[in-house]
Amino acid sequence: MIAREDIGARVEDAAGRVGILRDVIPDYEDPAESPGLRRKRPTAFLGPVGGGAEWLVSPEHVRWA
Repeated sequence: MIAREDIGARVEDAAGRVGILRDVIPDYEDPAESPGLRRKRPTAFLGPVGGGAEWLVSPEHVRWA
């Protein structure tokens, strides 16, 4: 599994998308969820290699590309 020490590495998620690991937060709460439904969960932030919108995924679904 990836960790904060891997930030900046080229990685691939379970869907086959390749990106750059931008951050790993072990207790992330998504602010888009309703306050009563939010729960803390480990989250990896990935950005496309050529730039663009980042996406979120569980760190256990990320591997080095």
